[in-house]
Amino acid sequence: MKKILKLFSFILIFSLSLVFIGCTDTPDNPDNNKTDTVDYAASVKLDLTSSSLKAEVTVKTFIDGDTTHFNVPKSVSETGVLKARYLAINTPESTGRIEEWGKKASNFTRSKLESAVSIYIESDNDKWNLDSTGGRHLVWVWYKTSSDSEYRNLNIEILQEGLAIASNASDNKYGSVCTSAIAQARKLKLNVYSGEKDPDFYYGSRVDLTLKELRTNIEEYANIKVAFEAVVTKVVGSTIYVEEYDPETDLYFGMQVFLGYGLPGKALEILSEGNRVLIVGTAQYYEVGGTWQVSGLSYKAMDPSHPDNVKLISKGNECPYTLLDVKRFNTGSEKIFVEKDGEEVEKTFLCRQLMMNTTVTAVDLYVKKVYTTTNEASSSKGAMTLTCEVDGQTISVRTEVLYNNGSLVTEDDVLGKTITVQGIIDYYDGTYQIRVFKYSDITFQ
Repeated sequence: MKKILKLFSFILIFSLSLVFIGCTDTPDNPDNNKTDTVDYAASVKLDLTSSSLKAEVTVKTFIDGDTTHFNVPKSVSETGVLKARYLAINTPESTGRIEEWGKKASNFTRSKLESAVSIYIESDNDKWNLDSTGGRHLVWVWYKTSSDSEYRNLNIEILQEGLAIASNASDNKYGSVCTSAIAQARKLKLNVYSGEKDPDFYYGSRVDLTLKELRTNIEEYANIKVAFEAVVTKVVGSTIYVEEYDPETDLYFGMQVFLGYGLPGKALEILSEGNRVLIVGTAQYYEVGGTWQVSGLSYKAMDPSHPDNVKLISKGNECPYTLLDVKRFNTGSEKIFVEKDGEEVEKTFLCRQLMMNTTVTAVDLYVKKVYTTTNEASSSKGAMTLTCEVDGQTISVRTEVLYNNGSLVTEDDVLGKTITVQGIIDYYDGTYQIRVFKYSDITFQ
């Protein structure tokens, strides 16, 4: 009996040993062994004596994961600013139609450069090369986080984190390291190579995008549920105006949003002037006004985290009221690169089209002519359209019915005066104009 028990004990111990060995990382089990992970971003060195061009820079504006605007010496750019597109990488979009992992890639780049004590950009050869758009320079970005640390190559670090796909990654001076970094990210199944869902991306029926993308590709989103962030600049009855700054173009983009009449009080509180909000609604062409708007907003009070709800992001944001160049407004145009079928395409817009629904300040307007709405049946009876001149240019200012200390403001109060106005760019009957909502938005000189 003792022999049997001894034999049983031996078999049990041997079996447990096999199980233990099978669960332990070994060099023959590469899926479990993570010790061979290489920090490729540190494996290359910044050589300040090589023939490639280099400059120490600071960040002017963060754009997204693979694009940053840098302050540079005048010897690099006469404007003192270089719009940089990172060599060898293509991160998912976060500045147009939002893509999976786009926000994480953008935040990763920002976090690394915000923590840097020194940043260098480097060309791939002996000149500063432009990308296919002709407006950005292709560079390597190097940074270090302390005075005694070495520079890290951010392009390669983004690749090894699995936050970008290759973009001519092998056809450059660090090509072999780039391809190795990509291979390792694939092997470790990081981020875009993980096969998992991005926790910062919405996978439902709405399309997440930026207000710039919506305004510059508006027809593509007709009758589609969209979601974007913006600041509420004006509340006028059942309509609000929202606005968002785009750092890449240095322009503001605006949108009219129709609230309808069924939103609960909590939603209306969220959609107050100065609040930065998430708007979720349907893009529609407003036939009566001949303009685009977003409508169909909702708020489920019993489910405040519902993805279709309007959402408060922050309070206390100021309206920009950009100084209006009337000549540029009347005759100017702007070329903007927009996404089209996965490609960047240059489109030309009239400046007044791009300014639609944005807040502006117009100074030194001489009121040459006034038209007053006199229709007794109209709620606009007493509203005025001012034909104004400044520097040889003409612009229309449309007012609501205005009161000053309880007295109706009339043609006699404004005709022949020079004024400064704050308002919103509006469109009516084929004419772009400034819409003014209250008497305090007009300053007399």
